[in-house]
Amino acid sequence: MNWPLAASAFGLIFLAELPDKTSVATLILAGRGRPLAVYLGACAAFAAQSAVAVLFGSLLSLLPGKAVHLAAGLGFLAMAAFLWFEKEDAGESAAGSDGTSGFLNTAGAAFVLIFLAEWGDLTQLATAALAAKSRAPWIIFGAATAALWAASGLLVLAGHYSRRIVRPRAIQKAAALAFLAASAFFLAHA
Repeated sequence: MNWPLAASAFGLIFLAELPDKTSVATLILAGRGRPLAVYLGACAAFAAQSAVAVLFGSLLSLLPGKAVHLAAGLGFLAMAAFLWFEKEDAGESAAGSDGTSGFLNTAGAAFVLIFLAEWGDLTQLATAALAAKSRAPWIIFGAATAALWAASGLLVLAGHYSRRIVRPRAIQKAAALAFLAASAFFLAHA
């Protein structure tokens, strides 16, 4: 097990997920519905999307290493710029449970919303880039999925207890800096 790779992938994906649009959806769903159902639905969606990202990244790993490093470095640089300059949402409405529907309905709504919102997302693209660069798909899948689950757990708790606990803009800036550091690493090795 490559623990440094797993830890760095976990940290990058965790920081990137906190200010994300799926985080807003998770906060809102948890504030309206059953927190455990929201969490389980989100976890299932994130596991599925991590698998998609790792599969895509594994296909990218068949390309020459220099091209993958250059593409990953430029991709991370674009993600850093996007996060740094992205405007904070005023509060999106999310389809979900108002607390009166059943556990399975809430979990299903969370799964569908998170699964659809995660397509082409920064964390999905970062997971694909890490899988392509590292050529260690199982480690990246485990680290990315664990990071998404950990972030979701925090967001569900925050959404359930108070929508004002998380300061999305500060976390967004920290994630942008993490992506910038990853970009510099990949470009230095291109």
